[in-house]
Amino acid sequence: MTDWDDAMGEALALAERASAVSDVPVGAIVLDPGGAIIGRGFNRREAAHDPTAHAEVLALREAASALQTWRLDGCTIVVTLEPCLMCAGAILQARVPRIVLGAWDPKAGATGSQWDVVRDARIGSKVEVIAGVREAECASLLTAFFEQRR
Repeated sequence: MTDWDDAMGEALALAERASAVSDVPVGAIVLDPGGAIIGRGFNRREAAHDPTAHAEVLALREAASALQTWRLDGCTIVVTLEPCLMCAGAILQARVPRIVLGAWDPKAGATGSQWDVVRDARIGSKVEVIAGVREAECASLLTAFFEQRR
């Protein structure tokens, strides 16, 4: 797949759901090697009282369950905000070879902005990162959310 707009649209719809439950509006989907959605997630830390309930982790869990394996070789994760250290680590552990992201996270991003753990030569992984897909939409959703809370 070379046009990630539709996939990011699915992730954006999930991010809206996070905002509706008063959580940071981040959404993620996992696509199988053929491009079918096999995992969905949106931030649920507040609702679940779970610090690990990030969109990416929830989407990875659902995808692993769908495939009945923790190895998500050949899959792609599409996420509205650059993954944090925890999520980047989970993506590495799941063997996901490609991340498609919308907005960069200059404060806590771990796939190219603040850190780049998914392409760190010391780890030996070579995760492809495709950034800036529908970036303005992803960023504006986050900006609006935080402006409402100030």
